[in-house]
Amino acid sequence: MGMKISPQSILQSPMNIMANDKTETSRTLESYLGNTVRDLRIQLGLTIADVSERAGISRGMLSKIENAQTATSLDTLEQIANALGVTLARLFRTYNIPTGGAQLVKNGQGMEVVRRGTRSGHTYHLLAYDQGPHKTFEPFLITLQDPGEEFTSFEHPGTEFIHMLEGRLEYRVGNDTYLLEPGDSLTFRGEIPHRPEKMHTSPIRFLAIIHYDAPGTGSSEANT
Repeated sequence: MGMKISPQSILQSPMNIMANDKTETSRTLESYLGNTVRDLRIQLGLTIADVSERAGISRGMLSKIENAQTATSLDTLEQIANALGVTLARLFRTYNIPTGGAQLVKNGQGMEVVRRGTRSGHTYHLLAYDQGPHKTFEPFLITLQDPGEEFTSFEHPGTEFIHMLEGRLEYRVGNDTYLLEPGDSLTFRGEIPHRPEKMHTSPIRFLAIIHYDAPGTGSSEANT
């Protein structure tokens, strides 16, 4: 499968988070991430220049992130986390903590995230997130709009489960292709190259859930 954390993703507990639409949810998340990054930087006695150099991003970009003036990708958030010496999950540790042991995402309110597959015409909405130190699973609602798009092949750790909601799609896993229609499900190892092969209708919508085998094996490049 093939996220930028546009977290909207950690949840992207962790995840590629870049909300393209300025919903109240995305603005709240951007403010939370900005405050968290700034607080950690100050606690470590680091300047914006220090962190931006370590993370390999511009000072201006880091300043905008801290001030919630821009959304960012999961990849960039991971670079910042590494520069601060923390995990990506740490940046989301206290965001929107459920008090009843459950998470509710209302219809249409899944956080839109930018992942590597976005360049191939995928739209990702993250439907839940881990809040522990390690990412164990990622559930996405994925939409494909452009039948003429050439889709990139993806490889990532873990097991992926796809469940078709709308449309007819040929999906390639390794050397085999599968025609998926509403109600169909497909499961495969993420290490096997996989990608959408052909859209027979538009739009296409399906659920994609990636389950990581062990703590620490999650990857921000796991984009269907």
